[in-house]
Formats: sequence, C-alpha cells, structure tokens
Amino acid sequence: MALNAFDYAAPQSVDEAVSLLQKGNGKVGILAGGTDILPQLKENRRKIDLLLDIKKLPEANVLSFDASNGLRIGSAVSCSTTYNHPDVRTRYPALVDCSSLIGSVQIQNRATLGGNLCNASPAGDSPPAVIVLGGVCEVIGPNGQREIAAEDFFTAPGRNAMEAGEFLLAVRFPAPVAHSGAFFLRFIPRNEMDIAVANAAVSLVLDGNTITSARVAIGAVAPTPLLVAEAGAALVGQTISDETIEKACVATRAAAKPISDMRGTIEQRVHLTGVLTKRAIQGAIERAKES
Repeated sequence: MALNAFDYAAPQSVDEAVSLLQKGNGKVGILAGGTDILPQLKENRRKIDLLLDIKKLPEANVLSFDASNGLRIGSAVSCSTTYNHPDVRTRYPALVDCSSLIGSVQIQNRATLGGNLCNASPAGDSPPAVIVLGGVCEVIGPNGQREIAAEDFFTAPGRNAMEAGEFLLAVRFPAPVAHSGAFFLRFIPRNEMDIAVANAAVSLVLDGNTITSARVAIGAVAPTPLLVAEAGAALVGQTISDETIEKACVATRAAAKPISDMRGTIEQRVHLTGVLTKRAIQGAIERAKES
C-alpha cells in the first residue's frame, strides 16, 4: 500500500503554524510525536496535503509548574519527559500512571500527552486522568487562543472539539490542593503495548475520613471518555466506606455504554468498569492520605 504524497513543514512560531494550517484548508496533519499520525498515513487511513511538525515551537515544548499556576505541558512534550519530571512525579502521579502506559518505552520517547488527547481514541490511556485532574486544553487558531475543558474535548471516536485551523498548544492543570489524590488504571489482556478493554481514573480530596471533592472518569466503554458526575456526587460529603465506594461504582457501570468486539464483551466491560472504579477510588484515597 503506497503512502500518498504530502509536503512537510516545521514552523518556527505559532503564527507561522496557524498560517500554514489556514492555507492547508483542512488537509493538514499535525505531527507532535508522530506515533499515531504516521501509522495512519502509512495505512492510508488518512490522507493529507501537508504534515505540520510542531516540535520546533517553543511554546509546545515547555513543561512548567508553580504553586500559583499549576502544571502546563506543551503538546510536543514527550510522555517520557512528562513522567520523569520531578513535579509531575510528586504532585501529579496519575499523569505518571497514564503516560507511562502509552506504548513501549521507545514510543514514549516520541509520543506526547497532547497527541494522545488529540487522537481522541475512546480507549486512550491519558483522557480519563487528564479529565479528573481538571485538565484544560489550550487551543490556538486564526481567531486566537481559547480553552476547552478536557471533559468537553472529545466529541466522537477519533474526533475532538477543535475547529478548522486550530491545534493544541498545551494542556494545563490546576495545582493540587492539600490532602488530594488521584489514580488511573486500565485493564488489558496482555502485560503491555495493548489497548485498554476498560480504564478509569479518580481524583478526590479528603478531610479526615470524609471525601470533600471527587471526580470520576471512565474510558474504553463509550464512544468517548466520560466524566461521570453521578459517581463523583456519590462520593462527596461521604465518609470512606465500602458502601460509599460501591455507590460510585454503580454510577460508572450505569454510565458505561460499551460494545462487544475482539477485545471484550459488553458484559465484561461493564463489570470491569465497576472493578476499576473501585480500585481507582482506593488508590486515590491512599495517595490523598499520603499527601
């Protein structure tokens, strides 16, 4: 299968990138790490006229943290750079959970958190963690910069909320508060380099044994990753108990709308959604206590 011909450009500024995107009239592919788009092009699942490499954009290559503004991860920052960063490891371990699972170690040296989000796979490893951590996508295009909450970023399998001529510049996260914790995990039939049958992430804040804030997200069990507000509401204001956790699991199982395919059945995925929700809550609680 022949690769269709396309041009390549590596803009040096955001303005240049936006200009090239406008001229491309929708036939432009963005390369941040290339681990998704290059296989798509090779397999003729996607056809473009221009491949726009954003690795040369300074704004897309910054990973920074401060207590006031929180964490900002440029869309061209690799997964390995992300999960090896000391501030990410100590303050955002749920991002370590997910970014260290995206492909092999070699893939992680190229793949980016931003690219994983933009690929918008229902089974993507990063979306649930980014959602529960309150991630905000900084998108820029011909009409300037705008922000999209992570839970609103995914619109359909393989599709996101960016408009024509826009691209993802960075993902921003608020600074974690005291006694907060977050946890992500997935189920796969093999030990590594597989696609999730189901996944889940939870972030919460504790006041003693009481949960004062909670966000719960699930993936690989619906057309898009989902923030399950009912699951978070089932936890807030409650003391930690098996009964409280089970109420949140009931909510995520109800929200799951999976399909049966070669990786799992509907029944298996609904069951796994509850199991993973329970384990993610327990993991988030442990991290909150440690913090």
